Amino acid sequence: MAADRGTLLEVGKIVKAHGIKGDVLVLLSSDRVERLNPGSVLSTARGDVTVTRSAIHQGAYIVKFAEIADRTAAEGWRNTVLLAQKLVDDDEDDDVIWIDELFDAQVVSEDGQVIGTVVSVEENPASDIMVLDNGFLVPLAFVVEVVANERIVIDPPEGLFDE
Repeated sequence: MAADRGTLLEVGKIVKAHGIKGDVLVLLSSDRVERLNPGSVLSTARGDVTVTRSAIHQGAYIVKFAEIADRTAAEGWRNTVLLAQKLVDDDEDDDVIWIDELFDAQVVSEDGQVIGTVVSVEENPASDIMVLDNGFLVPLAFVVEVVANERIVIDPPEGLFDE
């Protein structure tokens, strides 16, 4: 997948080896399960991997990649991030917040108060959380508008940013 890393989305992570034939357990961070269809190619820091089979297993997926031959090889892929290009219809849903569009954006309240700049995003079961350069944590549930990598308008509850 000869795409620029900047155009790829994180879609999941290899958690651990599963069994003795090179299968791995994958946690998807995308709701697009077709990313694990046989023949799908995903990028990693170690090179591309091709899905040969996958099956849901206890909220995750058992996946066989053509490039991972056995359990010993699979152990070496533990904690590997899986990346993929946006799918053609990904841009059709206006309510979707793309994590890659949040980084380095200035966060402001609806009344124009500058809150900080996004330095990272942490997974959280209720709502992912933006981590700002000043240490403030802002749930994505408060986001009203996103201008990719420039500006994020939020509607926080009163008093959230009082010192």
